[in-house]
Amino acid sequence: MTGFGAIQFQWLWAFALLPLPLLVRWLVPAAKRGRAGALRVPFFAEISRDGAAAGGLRRRDWLKLLTMSLIWLLLVTAAARPAYVGKPVPIPVSGRDLMMAIDLSGSMGRQDFSFNDQATNRLVVVKAVADDFISRRKGDRVGLILFSSRAYVQTPLTFDRTVVRELLDEAEIGLTGQETAIGDAIGLAVKTLKDRPVDERVLVLLTDGANNSGALQPLQAAKLAAQEHVKIYTIGVGADQMAVDTAFGRQIVNPAEDLDEETLSKIAEMTGGRYFRARDIEGLAKIYQEIDAMEPVSGEPLYLHPSVTLFQWPLGAALVLSFGLGTLMLVPNTFGGRIPVPAPAPAPPAAPAVEGGEVPRPRKEGFAA
Repeated sequence: MTGFGAIQFQWLWAFALLPLPLLVRWLVPAAKRGRAGALRVPFFAEISRDGAAAGGLRRRDWLKLLTMSLIWLLLVTAAARPAYVGKPVPIPVSGRDLMMAIDLSGSMGRQDFSFNDQATNRLVVVKAVADDFISRRKGDRVGLILFSSRAYVQTPLTFDRTVVRELLDEAEIGLTGQETAIGDAIGLAVKTLKDRPVDERVLVLLTDGANNSGALQPLQAAKLAAQEHVKIYTIGVGADQMAVDTAFGRQIVNPAEDLDEETLSKIAEMTGGRYFRARDIEGLAKIYQEIDAMEPVSGEPLYLHPSVTLFQWPLGAALVLSFGLGTLMLVPNTFGGRIPVPAPAPAPPAAPAVEGGEVPRPRKEGFAA
């Protein structure tokens, strides 16, 4: 596409058609005029006497020629497909198709993490760290799967990371039940990613428990993921042993006793990913940083120039001028319109004929014949 300034023409070669009417006039022979069609104009002398009127006709002819030339110029300009090109918009050269699967089971409500020096539940911490992770995935298509007793796609793959972050922030514990369907979450991610480019399919799965719900077992789902070349990074969430006050006094408990680390490790190993253990917010943030390093975002983006087509404006102007010119040509005395022909004056009455060829003289009253 070539052009000048902000206006560009997609078919610049169309301007080569500008001299076409002149070529037709020069190359095509004029139509022959038959003499039999000549008409006698009895009032031509009256028209030719008015020199100003004759000069006016010549000016009208030039104005008509200029108007028709402008119409042709507008038509050729419309055929060249003009467009207004806006500021360049960056688009990624290549990016990963990255699905995030977040556990919303009831155990994610345990307050064994600390956030801003206050005890908080696991989901709040996961939201904060995952939000930062998503914000850095510039150029990737990011999707979100939420699962507990069932798994569902909250956000399909999209470049709009803001929408993914907003929907993650709105997620609530137990939204689809209290149990954990890890296998179903993996199967749904594989179904979402299978039509994407092979080398760009990534799933980051975060959970704090073991699979106890759903139709698909985790290792079966991992086998399907490996067949579809989906790389899975698994993250197990939960604090180490900690002292808590109970009705029987202070006791040592393990908040992450339900976490099935063995299965999560096998899932990552089968798919070419890696298993991570997050015991606190700092560890979880570090995990996401490591995933960033292993799955770097795309390089320098390409730039797309958005454009708005403008051909309808010269085309519309040409139609308006054509309609106006055609209307004026129907009006007398304008642009070749027919000049009204004055009615011929009535002829004087003929003298009566008399015998002998003499014309009678009028008689005078008061004299004898």
